Amino acid sequence: MPVLDEADIRKVLVVVAHPDDIDFGGAGTIARLTEAGAEVVYCLVTDGDAGGFDRLVDNGGMAALRRAEQTAAAKCVGVGDLRFLGYQDGMVEQTLGLRRDITRVIRQVRPDLVVTSSPDRNYERLGPSHPDHRAVGGATLDAVYPDARNPYAFPELLTDEGLEAWTVREVWLSGGMAANHYVDVTSTVDRKIAALRAHESQTSHIPDLDSMIKGWLSANAAAAGLPEGSYAEAFQRVATA
Repeated sequence: MPVLDEADIRKVLVVVAHPDDIDFGGAGTIARLTEAGAEVVYCLVTDGDAGGFDRLVDNGGMAALRRAEQTAAAKCVGVGDLRFLGYQDGMVEQTLGLRRDITRVIRQVRPDLVVTSSPDRNYERLGPSHPDHRAVGGATLDAVYPDARNPYAFPELLTDEGLEAWTVREVWLSGGMAANHYVDVTSTVDRKIAALRAHESQTSHIPDLDSMIKGWLSANAAAAGLPEGSYAEAFQRVATA
């Protein structure tokens, strides 16, 4: 069973494939955590250069635009530390190299909690199951266990970079079919929507973004047994012990 009490979460690392992934999946939760005093770091595996709807913007221009959008979105929920790994959007694979790069960030940040995408395909709603999401989720779980805690894994991280092993206490997975933890984000839903609006290249075409997001979050709140009018984000909570 999960062992991490939310009141004890002081440092959080979010690892996702693309700019906007965390804002769709968990920005309301991140806003709650930062309001409570937690330090949150974002690790973006790609720059999102294959996303967007304006094909007049080439991939290089799109990457810079989406990095700027994610930086603005992060500020909406109290996050200022963003790290981009530079993998190519749409072509992420669950490789040993990706595991090493995520392990490096885990050892640098030394978080209590890691938030990432589910590595499992969602057959109820296909959108969260982008191949990059699943590859990043799987590589992150492998980095959490066994790589980041094992001093013999990627020894160059210790010998060349001085990064000691670190054990993450818990992982929250977003976008899967096995939610077992709901966070009440009623008080931060407006900050979540503001973060999503910062991703103008991805959300400006949505005719009623507020209603779409609140509809999803209302369904989560109902599943969690929260009062009518509440909003919630859903995760699969995974203990690592």
